[in-house]
Formats: sequence, structure tokens, C-alpha cells
Amino acid sequence: MEVVPSLDPGSPRVRFGAEMRRLREAAELSQTAVASRLGCTQTQVCRLEKATRTPSKSDAERLDRLFGTTDSASFIRLYQSIVSQSRSPFWFRSWAEEIEPIALVLRSWDPLLVPGLLQTEAYARHVLSQEPRMTAQQVEERIEARVQRRQILNQDDPPLFLTLIDAGVLQRPVGDSEVMRDQLDYLLEAAQHPTVSIQLVDPRCLPGLLGAFMIAELPNGQPDAIHADSSAEGQFSADSSLVASVWNRYEAIRRWAYPDHMSLKMIQDARQEWI
Repeated sequence: MEVVPSLDPGSPRVRFGAEMRRLREAAELSQTAVASRLGCTQTQVCRLEKATRTPSKSDAERLDRLFGTTDSASFIRLYQSIVSQSRSPFWFRSWAEEIEPIALVLRSWDPLLVPGLLQTEAYARHVLSQEPRMTAQQVEERIEARVQRRQILNQDDPPLFLTLIDAGVLQRPVGDSEVMRDQLDYLLEAAQHPTVSIQLVDPRCLPGLLGAFMIAELPNGQPDAIHADSSAEGQFSADSSLVASVWNRYEAIRRWAYPDHMSLKMIQDARQEWI
């Protein structure tokens, strides 16, 4: 039986879910019907209504369009209230809390940095400390969340994690030489895990220049979901056309990838350069 955490009935997230359910039932729409309009799954709609999933900005915008809500009663206003109560990136939380832990396979592409799931604390601390207007406390909170997120790779039934990383990432200085050596050591260690594959991609791969993304294959026939990064906020979607587009880009990038054994040798060689 699923254990549902105790929730504050007055919290913006609970009010978001309650209003969503009220309007859906008033419109005589099923959760599946709403899911098709939001570009997500029925399970995700159920979790929104129960306030066990944090809505994204796109969820709020689509719900406002679907139900014609405006002004103080709008879902976007409730979403803004949710965001204002937390220092963490809500646009990423539903992915990290709901998608990654249940995924069968996670595929990622990272053209600029080591992927978050494989970052050491020191590497992540240096990256996050460079974020504009980020306080030291916020940095530590994000690092703690990142370390907790990484535990999915050590759970009893971890997802298969297939990551593509631009080879130039090995040469991009993040922190000092010690930080880089430790980070590359951690990549080599992680690559020994039977469910982790790390492949470097030739920097001449132009299809990868549009940015980082992840693809999740989900159980029980649920549609694949994607998370794509941007400088403002991430995009999380199960919309079939968007997922297909990201899949096509992933395959185009993968054609430029070096085999695993060659990639690990490149990481080992790069590690020797950080002295």
C-alpha cells in the first residue's frame, strides 16, 4: 500500500491539486483526458491532484487554458506561490522525485558538464556556487538534493543509466586540479557499475549543441518522458511529438559517441593531465 505523506491542507500545492480536481470533475473530464491535454500520464495527473507531485509552469499554463481560469484564481498564480515557498528548483523536482526513481532506463546527453547524477560534491559545489544570486545556504541545499538524487543508482533495482558526455567536458576546468581529478576518478568508478554506461562524444557533433536532456523509459507501458535543460528552467514532458524529437536528436548524437572502452581510456588519459 502506498504511504501518502502528511500534507498541509493550506499549502499552495494542496490548493493547486484540489482546484484542479474540482474543475476537472465540474467539466466531467477523466484524469486520462486531462493527461492527454497536459502531455503527461494519468498517474501524474493523479499525483498533481493529491499534491504528491509538484506542478511545472507548463502544467499551470495548460490548465489555465483548459479550464479558462484567469487572474487570482489562475493555476499560474498558485504555481508562483509554490515556487516562492521553496529555495529548490521546483521545475526539476517532479522529474527527480517521480520519474528517475521508477525509470527502467535513463538516457542523458550533457554537452557542457558532467551529468548531475555523476557529479562529485566538490564539482557540484563549484558549479552551483557560480549560479547568479545563489547563497551559500542554497548551494548546500542543492548539493544535498543532488547527493540524495544520486542514490537511485545504488537502489535495489536501479535504472540502466546510459550517458553521453561531450569529450570537451574532460578539459573544462571546474574548480582546481584536485576537483577535476576526483571527478574523473568518480566517473571511472561509476563506469564499473553494471547498470552504468559512459560514452564520450566527439566535440564535432553539431546535433548536440542545442543543450542537455534526459530520456526516461518508464514501466507498465507508460510513455517515455523527457527533461530538457534551458538557461531559464527545464522542460519536463511526455508529449509524444516532443519525446520523438528528443529521441531523434539522441540517436544523432550517439552516432558520434566513442565505444565504452575507448571512452574510459580517454577519461584515464585526461585524468593524468590534471596535475
